[in-house]
Amino acid sequence: MKHFFNRRETIVTEALDGLLRTIGSGDLARLDGYPEIKVVLRADWDKTKVSVVSGGGAGHEPSHAGFVGKGMLTAAVSGEIFASPSVEAVLAAIRAVTGPAGCLLIVKNYTGDRLNFGLAAEKARAEGFRVEMVIVADDIALPDINQPRGVAGTLFVHKISGHLSEAGHDLADIAAAARAAAKDIVSLGMSLSSCSIPGQPHEDRFGENDGELGLGIHGEPGVERIAVQSADRLVAIMAERLARLDPQASHALLINNLGAVPPLEMSLIANAVLASPLARTVKLTIGPGPLMTALNMNGFSLSLIRLDAAREAALLAPVGPHAWMPAKPVAAPVIVPMAKAVGPSAAHRASQDAGTRRLIVTVCERLISLEATLNGLDAKAGDGDTGSTVATGARSVLERLDTLPLANPAATLGAIGDILSASMGGSSGVLLSIFFTAAAQALGSGASLSKALLAGLERMTFYGGAKPGDRTMVDALEPALKALDADGLEEAAAAARRGAEATAAMEKAKAGRSAYVGTKLQGVVDPGAHAVAEVFAAAATLLVSA
Repeated sequence: MKHFFNRRETIVTEALDGLLRTIGSGDLARLDGYPEIKVVLRADWDKTKVSVVSGGGAGHEPSHAGFVGKGMLTAAVSGEIFASPSVEAVLAAIRAVTGPAGCLLIVKNYTGDRLNFGLAAEKARAEGFRVEMVIVADDIALPDINQPRGVAGTLFVHKISGHLSEAGHDLADIAAAARAAAKDIVSLGMSLSSCSIPGQPHEDRFGENDGELGLGIHGEPGVERIAVQSADRLVAIMAERLARLDPQASHALLINNLGAVPPLEMSLIANAVLASPLARTVKLTIGPGPLMTALNMNGFSLSLIRLDAAREAALLAPVGPHAWMPAKPVAAPVIVPMAKAVGPSAAHRASQDAGTRRLIVTVCERLISLEATLNGLDAKAGDGDTGSTVATGARSVLERLDTLPLANPAATLGAIGDILSASMGGSSGVLLSIFFTAAAQALGSGASLSKALLAGLERMTFYGGAKPGDRTMVDALEPALKALDADGLEEAAAAARRGAEATAAMEKAKAGRSAYVGTKLQGVVDPGAHAVAEVFAAAATLLVSA
């Protein structure tokens, strides 16, 4: 897989410097010790309070350096990618930020972290520092293992400990609260891919339709291979595993992006979680967002902590680090009623006209039948969805056919414009809605149908910017409407066909999404123009048969 980096040996130090250069506030600094010592710390720290130090391998950004700041970590110690920091690096961090109040180390339950942070703690104690260490083992993927992994639930402990430190609590109280919190956290991950490390060969162990439940934040294999299925079902499987929670207690939920899940999908996952039985006890949410990632893993994790008044206050307290996502109370979506339509078009009731109905049905059915053809044309010039977009609009019109004021042509055009603006989406839906809306206004003002349609075309090209020769639907629509006004429907259909075929000789599009395609398009008919030609052909055929 491809990555952005310079040299493998400098990825982490360059990334940390990038963080420090862009953080903006000047509140963070790093120890002079690159590349062996990679420590980010608060520049404003005066050592009068208990320092809170955590860290681990890089690759989990924004953890851990991204959470250094007021109300959270005092310092973060980074190793190389997925490698524990050295004893000397941890010890350097303790020395840099610890005064008489002491230091709390928060460690994820991995052997390397336990050993390196543990030895550093012992050496620091030998130097006279007061040091306590809390180990977080929140992963429930392997329920029978003696040493569960520490994963994203560790962030709850960061937040609670940092809050207590900021409030001036002593080391014993903070350590006790952190250990108690760690025992009340459960986490579970799900992914559709493993992660790849920059500069190293990558072979994805996942099948095309496979995911894994319970995999680690370093790409360790999950405990169970699981078939890709709906997000609701995947969340339900995770909720069942996480159901050991106390049903009488309230919980905070952290929804963590493991690296590569798009924000759209993370919000969908959040909705699925909060619609599941798991949500019955959830009072606060953190996320969804990337908080403890695994490089570019296409997965997410859920972490829950049992709340009491002190923990709730700690999680809700504001902090300095911008990477932290504030806890929010769970709330149902607020629904605001849409304003009712006003103006002349709103007063038109459904009515029937057999001829108008036949025309609309004929045209819509022709467009629906062309879905695959138009998608195929668009795939050569765009993103391959023109046929689906047009068919969606046509189906929406047919579904609402009985509600249209068919006996009133102007009102019918306006209603079709409204339907297309709501159902088609993208630029095509808006352009056609403008076309029909403007045509309706002209027709209602006394223009003939052909002149009204030309008025709609003028408004559509004004807002859309396309003109004949730009390789869009206008290349077929303009000659067709001019011919309709002068010579009738059959000549309009012929003109539309000639205009559509002419687009195949145009090398590049000058408007619309196809304009962004660098490839030459000669020999390919514009899908929008082809659709227009088919509409006029269908209408002409209906006229002849009638």
